[in-house]
Amino acid sequence: MKTRLALAGAAAAAIALAGCGSTSLTGNAPDGADTPAPQVQADPALNAKLPEKIKSSGKIVVGTDASYAPNEFLDADGKTIIGMDIDVFDAVAAKLGVQAEWQPAAFDSIIAGIEGGRYDAGISSFNITDERKKQANMVSYFEAGTQWATAPGNPKKVDPDNACGMKVAVQTGTIQQEEDLPERNKKCGNNPIEVLTFTGQDEATAALVSGRADAMVADSPVIAYAGQQTNGQIEALGEVYDSAPYGIIVPKDQPEYAEAIAEALTQLKADGSYDQILQKWDLADGGIDSFAVNP
Repeated sequence: MKTRLALAGAAAAAIALAGCGSTSLTGNAPDGADTPAPQVQADPALNAKLPEKIKSSGKIVVGTDASYAPNEFLDADGKTIIGMDIDVFDAVAAKLGVQAEWQPAAFDSIIAGIEGGRYDAGISSFNITDERKKQANMVSYFEAGTQWATAPGNPKKVDPDNACGMKVAVQTGTIQQEEDLPERNKKCGNNPIEVLTFTGQDEATAALVSGRADAMVADSPVIAYAGQQTNGQIEALGEVYDSAPYGIIVPKDQPEYAEAIAEALTQLKADGSYDQILQKWDLADGGIDSFAVNP
């Protein structure tokens, strides 16, 4: 799988930005977003487990797709990347005794960037799947499901269980685009779902707001957040399903590094920092109690 678009005119802004080819929407931060980050004390024993490149540079270069509010997105300045995932990994990096250096990236390019050495880690609401675990180590840190959304009142009478013939917006590379919609399309025969794919989730949201799409499908926090921040111009449809963990991605050949991240998360959970971050973004329901490599 893969809820900051707090705009006075969110729908109009979304359409305008999408028309300009923007890959991220900006706006005012949600309530609580200005809450200071928790103070984290570094653990020298965990720092010792890091790859030499990271220890010597004092930083972890992290790839993220900054279009998936409230998990990762651009602040009102159009430059600063913020969100739940960002705060979680900043705290992990601090526990490891280094800093995170954030690099914006297309969602479907991040794992390849890690394999190629461009990034030391990736965090971007990646659902943990068997296929992804073949390419990289994944450390669980959150859980979310999938949900659909439509215009208020569902004027096109979209049924997620029978969306044949409907136009459905989705972000490229997500579990919804790669697995969920293709599986649903198997039942549609000569009247398939018209899948509208977009590089950024913000563009998919704009397609629904503008009426280009009849519905969209995304992670449940994203759907909830989009509904709030478009002043009700998007409405959740149906129940959340297929809940599964998100994973922080690190190179496949660095298992000790992955274990250090899992232990850092465990310590952040124990001292309350992890829960404090999720509460800041109103995402406490997705919190987990244990963190594992390749669960």
